[in-house]
Amino acid sequence: MKLGPGARNQCENAVTALLSSPLHGCKCKRGMKREKNCLSIYWSLHQSFLHGLNLVEDFPYESVEKGFDYVRLASIAIGSEVGMATVNRCLDAAKACNVDETCQKLRTEYVSSCIKPSARSGPCNQPKCNKALRKFFDRVPPEYTHELLFCPCTDTACAERRRQTIVPACSYEGKDRPNCLTQMRNCKSDYVCRSRWAQFQYDCQPSLQSASGCKQESYGACLLSYTGLIGSIITPNYVDNSTSNVAPWCSCSASGNQRVECAEFLSHFTDNLCLRE
Repeated sequence: MKLGPGARNQCENAVTALLSSPLHGCKCKRGMKREKNCLSIYWSLHQSFLHGLNLVEDFPYESVEKGFDYVRLASIAIGSEVGMATVNRCLDAAKACNVDETCQKLRTEYVSSCIKPSARSGPCNQPKCNKALRKFFDRVPPEYTHELLFCPCTDTACAERRRQTIVPACSYEGKDRPNCLTQMRNCKSDYVCRSRWAQFQYDCQPSLQSASGCKQESYGACLLSYTGLIGSIITPNYVDNSTSNVAPWCSCSASGNQRVECAEFLSHFTDNLCLRE
């Protein structure tokens, strides 16, 4: 349909009215019913390309109050493995999850969804696996999920079990590593992935001026946003069982003249003071 000469002004006026309405301050809740619908409204309200102006807000989700210091659970925190030789926190975390009804139920559900029925059955159902993983990390309290995912390890056997927490053969790994920029483009076309990524960038933004390494001064918020990426197109995980390094399953090979942009994306995981402090 061809628009009239006044269409641009009408559009600008409509955007201005929306930005000054209560809708402009609306947020969504991670894991809520109809989350995708809520996020689609959020992005339609907060992004405009009029005159090249980008009006994207910092993050689309409601702030979550933290009940305790999650950073002490993180294996990716510097020095977290000191003094852990006599305590198996990963085993304790698994036992605690099995005792809690919700944690045990949703963990069983995602493991069942992510493991192939047999060697002959072909590839796993990755969308079903990732949906179950998101449900687990969205609905089970961080007291359980963070202990499982960030428990400190002192040997490779423990580290491999920790790496296998999200069943990487289905949710994380693939036959070939895709290009990271391709993954990012796919992520930005999906409302949930795009929103989880925006939240992660905000909560885990590093800062050399901050004593904690986090611009927002909250390790807990950063780790919560990190788990929000699990089950998305850019799911991160431990890259091996000998370090605590994390990254999505992608590479910057064949990035051409966009290699710097690709490396910058990966650095949010591989060289992030906020994750590692």
